Amino acid sequence: MLSAVERKIEQFVAELNDKEVTALYAKLPHGKRLRAKLILKIAGASLSVIKTAAVVEMIHAASLLHDDVIDDAYTRRSKPSLNALYGNKTAIMLGDILYSKGFFELNNISADVAKTVSNAVTQLSLGELKDVSLSNAFNLDREVYLEMIYQKTASLIEASAGAAALLAGKPKEVYMTYGRNLGLGFQMIDDILDITSDAETLGKPALHDFVEGKTTLPYIYLYEVLNAQEKEKLEALHGKVLSKEEQTWILGQMKAHKIVEKSYMEAKVLIDEAIALMDAHGEPSLSGIAREMIERDF
Repeated sequence: MLSAVERKIEQFVAELNDKEVTALYAKLPHGKRLRAKLILKIAGASLSVIKTAAVVEMIHAASLLHDDVIDDAYTRRSKPSLNALYGNKTAIMLGDILYSKGFFELNNISADVAKTVSNAVTQLSLGELKDVSLSNAFNLDREVYLEMIYQKTASLIEASAGAAALLAGKPKEVYMTYGRNLGLGFQMIDDILDITSDAETLGKPALHDFVEGKTTLPYIYLYEVLNAQEKEKLEALHGKVLSKEEQTWILGQMKAHKIVEKSYMEAKVLIDEAIALMDAHGEPSLSGIAREMIERDF
């Protein structure tokens, strides 16, 4: 079924009748297509479902193009990002084209589906702006972090599940709750992997988030348990290129205070709730997707 989504995206891009856009889109990595998988699992494979999955993945691809420009990221899944290859202007414009085409196609599906997905894109953009603002200082507020990752990551996963439920005639709020928990847990695990995985596995330097000025959940929890001198040191390292010694100190403190384990358990609570919700509604395949999320390699 995912192959049908890929063909639909290619069709939407081809309809733009622009050889440059077609060639640029072909350079983008497809990724895991998590959002499309969710939509297909919930709603089946009718034409409207395939179109919705295709639009959501186009929107996600657009958001990643913009994200790489904002973060000055020159790799994406271990390969040069589009902005690295062709410049920021090209990456931004391709993102805008994918967004615009996606919104146009949403109007041909249903008003309720269009509202659900469009609202998530607004949240996504608000989350991106908040992420940029938060990078200017060391953020100690866990609730602000949670709001940002909900907007930037979880909102589109939540909307994907909600839109699919609408198409399938299933209870929208139940599936949106599942999607929200899945999205929050997904981002928390990603933030942990930035600390625990090596650069080759990540496709970007280890501790990249902290170097970029992002204060993710593990750093918030670490700050809480450090003494005054250590707090001052951690803040001083925020947003700067780290030496090997500085990286080792951060990782050592994370290990000594079991910060990764604490952060992981917070993500696991959300995922366990999502699994229980889907088990109660007879959706074992969706429980499986959630389970895979929390069992990703560290």
